[in-house]
Amino acid sequence: MNSQGLALVDRWWRAANYLSVGQIYLRDNPLLKRPLRATDIKKRLLGHWGTTPGLNFIYAHLNRLIRERDLEMIYLAGPGHGGPAMLANAYLEGTYSETYPHISQDEEGMRRFFEQFSFPGGVPSHVAPETPGSIHEGGELGYVLSHAYGAVFDNPSLIACAVVGDGEAETGALATSWHSNKFIDPARDGAVLPILHLNGYKIAGPTVLARIPRDELTALLRGYGHAPLFVEGEDPEAMHRLLAEALERAFDSIATIRREARHGFRGRAQWPMIVLISPKGWTGPREVDGQQIEGTFRAHQVPLGEMSHPGHVAALEVWMKSYRPEALFEDSGAPHRDVAALAPIGARRMSASPHSNGGLLLRDLLLPDFREYGVDVGAPGSTDAEATRVQGGWIRDVVGSNPETFRVFSPDETASNRWGAVFEVTDRMSAAVVKASDDHVGPTGRVMEMLSEHQCQGWLEGYLLTGRHGFFSCYEAFIHIVDSMVNQHAKWLKVTRDIPWRRSIASLNYLLTSHVWRQDHNGFSHQDPGFLDHMVNKKPEVVRIYLPPDANTLLSVSDHCLRSRDYVNVIVAGKQPMPQWFSIEEAAEHCAHGLGVLSWASDEGEPDVVMACAGDVPTLEVLAAVSILRELAPELRVRVVNVVDLMRLQPEQEHPHGLSDADFDALFTEDKPIVFAFHGYPALVHRLTHSRTNHRGISARGYREEGTTTTPFDMTVLNELDRFHLVLDVVRKTPMQPDRATAIRAEMERRLDAHRAYIRREGEDMPEVREWRWER
Repeated sequence: MNSQGLALVDRWWRAANYLSVGQIYLRDNPLLKRPLRATDIKKRLLGHWGTTPGLNFIYAHLNRLIRERDLEMIYLAGPGHGGPAMLANAYLEGTYSETYPHISQDEEGMRRFFEQFSFPGGVPSHVAPETPGSIHEGGELGYVLSHAYGAVFDNPSLIACAVVGDGEAETGALATSWHSNKFIDPARDGAVLPILHLNGYKIAGPTVLARIPRDELTALLRGYGHAPLFVEGEDPEAMHRLLAEALERAFDSIATIRREARHGFRGRAQWPMIVLISPKGWTGPREVDGQQIEGTFRAHQVPLGEMSHPGHVAALEVWMKSYRPEALFEDSGAPHRDVAALAPIGARRMSASPHSNGGLLLRDLLLPDFREYGVDVGAPGSTDAEATRVQGGWIRDVVGSNPETFRVFSPDETASNRWGAVFEVTDRMSAAVVKASDDHVGPTGRVMEMLSEHQCQGWLEGYLLTGRHGFFSCYEAFIHIVDSMVNQHAKWLKVTRDIPWRRSIASLNYLLTSHVWRQDHNGFSHQDPGFLDHMVNKKPEVVRIYLPPDANTLLSVSDHCLRSRDYVNVIVAGKQPMPQWFSIEEAAEHCAHGLGVLSWASDEGEPDVVMACAGDVPTLEVLAAVSILRELAPELRVRVVNVVDLMRLQPEQEHPHGLSDADFDALFTEDKPIVFAFHGYPALVHRLTHSRTNHRGISARGYREEGTTTTPFDMTVLNELDRFHLVLDVVRKTPMQPDRATAIRAEMERRLDAHRAYIRREGEDMPEVREWRWER
């Protein structure tokens, strides 16, 4: 790399640093054409400087390589609040002004660019959906590598540069994600270049990786399977040359790995990475008010705060002028033509890559007709099936029909969750050593399994955000591990709805199985349906929750979810043999409505009681309770309502899928008792229906945090969701002759006692429970 080229890179870097400082501090006088005054400075200074110069340094060098090698690249900024850097580079590349024409590349546009940052009605201080070129929400740490690898799956021309902050490197999600390099096929996937940016400090203290010996850090990174290249220093001229040389070596290595892979898989490659060691707050104030700033934790956020302090305004002006803006920007405010010349052309600009706006690349899946996979149901309850196994046959053919745009993600649970049919058309992906004894493991697999929910979530998010489709299956209790990650993705989807240039992406689809009511064998640790409560807290335009009661409704819901856009779809379904209630056509119609009366289980006319159910086990227990009531109280008129789409319970003003009050009252009545058997925590039913006319008439039953290792039916008994407790609830809530009520209560208690005695003696459920079948 010649000195002239490095000088151009340095000018870009200085321009980006100037724009970054301006965003944090200024609301006027953007080019410093007059002496800086306190009135030019924002009253509230919000932003993060410490990581920003390093991010700008890397970006400038990558632009040079993109131009010289015609690379297709995206940039993911892992350090949490690196927003000033990403915004500054998008502005220099011209993408920002193309996207937001009122932020023009002139003096007034620069003023607006500065003022909007961390300002009411403006843009966030972190990398956000509003930032052109971003697929990575910078508000939370830990996901940059998993997002980057997800982005390059099935993207053979793409390189994702993922900058890992050394604070971020301390998170569990990031520490695990270094292993993503074992899941890359160089022949069909792109490449990730991790850059570990060690600037030594978090908000208020040192970072772990910056304080361990060099040989220990090298051994750690080599142990992860990377070939680290170290770039260390603080002199800009020397650092430019060092990083340029390291990047040349890294990209030569990537090119060699990919070229050799095109001639056949030769084993897992040792992918390059870079460790950039530079001062925190590089090129900023070295000292303020007698305290060292550059190279310490004090540079993390705003190095010069409290601008009313004597000398701070002057110090800010000295700092900004140290970048020599008059040589970087024209008098009009536009970037100098020599600076602008470093920007790649068109879609090669990292801030304009179509991969960072995945909806531009999104194509509909080729979906087989789910009706052809349906279970033959002659009469309700006459057939048993494993719902997710049936779904797995359909997913197999989705994988087979979409070999470059659809993947399955699961933490070692694809077969356990009954999706084993997918292994008829693909393997578990692994670029590591494969043994003859392994079951469907290979370097071209499309099933992404790693025993880390964080990794599955992050990979899938990166895959979706760059224009592809996927499905994530998980044990219900352990999906909570990604609560915070799905928070960020849901926020991303919510914000992008109001950004016209952001195109719709495929929905994030979950299958939660091995659920609370069938975790009797694993015990209390595996029993938690609370992810539903967590998701209901998200914006209603983003969240959808489905509780299909059988295999055919699960097929219908799955087809709907894979066709949808910009949602987080949560499906909860069991994998154990269960009675089937709907023919495939009935299932499609029922799911289209989202809920409805089960006419074959209900009495005609106005009911005495409504028995509602949401979930497969609750549906079974409600129908079993109805059969008992038919036997013991035949005069009681019962209406059974099944809910597939949970959000139908909300009013239409609160959720797009919500029912009108009139429709809700027609189904659930205005004044009759409602006994509601629910898959999750019962308080959620009351929360969703709190404004309904007959809310006080609802008695919701569900998981009450009672569990242990026991039998399947005893799990429902412990939580009083079983058929016997449901009957007792009906007796309490409906007018009934005292003698009849007393007799039914006694009978239910007798059956409960018999159940408890039987399971403790035999270790399994009673035959009358195990062999029960619906009969009208």
